[in-house]
Amino acid sequence: MTQQPVSPAQQDGADAGTVSATSPESAARHGGPRSLGLRLDVRNLSLLGVLAVLVAVGGFTKPDQFLDTSNLQLVLTQASVIGVVTVGMTFVIISGGIDLSVGAIVALASVWATTVATQEYGFVGILFTAVVVGLGCGLVNGLLVAYGGIVPFIATLAMLASARGLALQITDGRTQIVSVQSVLDLGIPDSYILGIPPLVLVFAAVTVIGWLVLNRTTFGRRTVAVGGNAEAARLAGIDVRRQRLFLYLLSGLCCGIAAFLLIILSGSGQNTNGNLYELDAIAAAIIGGTLLSGGRGTIVGSVLGVLVFTTITNIFVLNNLQSDVQQIAKGAIIVAAVLVQRRTLRNGEV
Repeated sequence: MTQQPVSPAQQDGADAGTVSATSPESAARHGGPRSLGLRLDVRNLSLLGVLAVLVAVGGFTKPDQFLDTSNLQLVLTQASVIGVVTVGMTFVIISGGIDLSVGAIVALASVWATTVATQEYGFVGILFTAVVVGLGCGLVNGLLVAYGGIVPFIATLAMLASARGLALQITDGRTQIVSVQSVLDLGIPDSYILGIPPLVLVFAAVTVIGWLVLNRTTFGRRTVAVGGNAEAARLAGIDVRRQRLFLYLLSGLCCGIAAFLLIILSGSGQNTNGNLYELDAIAAAIIGGTLLSGGRGTIVGSVLGVLVFTTITNIFVLNNLQSDVQQIAKGAIIVAAVLVQRRTLRNGEV
C-alpha cells in the first residue's frame, strides 16, 4: 500500500491521531483515550492512597515531629528539587529515551553558578548561569542522541561522567559558599508566602506548566507519539530527531532550575550535589505510571511518586532508621511498580 504524503497543514491532526493509537491493534488494546485516562486516574488515586497511608504511619510513629508544620514544609521543600528534575525526566522517558546525567548536571550547574566570579553578578548571575549550564548539557545530550545516533543510555552516561568530573575540577573538592544575600533569603521562613516556601511554589509552577505542555500542546502529543512508535510518528510528518533534541533541552532546563533551588536550600555549591538524582527521578516516574518503553506517562503521577519517596525518607530519618534500610525499601517499591507494569502490559490493559 502506497504511503500518502502528509502536508504540514495536516500535521497537528496526524499528531493527535498518533497519540491516541499508533496502529489499529494499539487502539483496540488501549480501549480508546477515555479508557486509558480512567486507568491513569485510578493509578493516581492509588498513589494518593499510598501517600495517605505514609502520612498516617508518620503521624503514628512520630506525631509531634512528623505532623509539625516545619517538618511538612521541609518535606515539600526537599521534594521540590528532585521534583523539578523528575518533570523533565518524565518527558524524556515518555519519548522512549532515558537521561542518566540529570544528577551530574545539577551538580555542575550548582558549582558553576556559585563560583566567586559568578557571584559577583548577584542573584541574576547565579540563576542565569545555572539555567544556561543545564541547557548546555541538555543540548549536548540531545545532539548526541538525536543527530549523533548514540543510544540514550550511553550518551547520557558519558555526560554523567564528564559533568561530575568538570564539577570536581571547578570546586577542587571544596564546598563553595553562597554570599549573595538575596539568594539566601529565599530559604528562610520570612520569605514564605502564606506559609509556603518559595521553592515549593517554583515546583508547583513547573508541575503545572509541564502538565499543560504534555496534555494541551502539540509538543506533548508529539512526545507521546515518538515514544509510542517513532517510525509511525516520522511517517505522520513529525521531525523525530528535532523532537528528541528539544526533550533533552527540556530535561537540561529542569536540571538548571533544580540546581538553583538546591543552591537556595543548601546555601552552597558542591560537586557531590544531585547524587543519585537520576535514580530517584526514574523511580518516581515509574511508580507514577510512566512506561520505560515510552509512549505513556503522566506529570501528576510522577509528582506523586516524588512525594511518596520523599515522605518515606522523612519517616525513616525521624525514626532513626539507617540509610541502607531506606534504599532497600525504595528498591522494593521500584520492583513492585515494574512488576505491576509488566502484568498490565501482558493483560493488554495499557
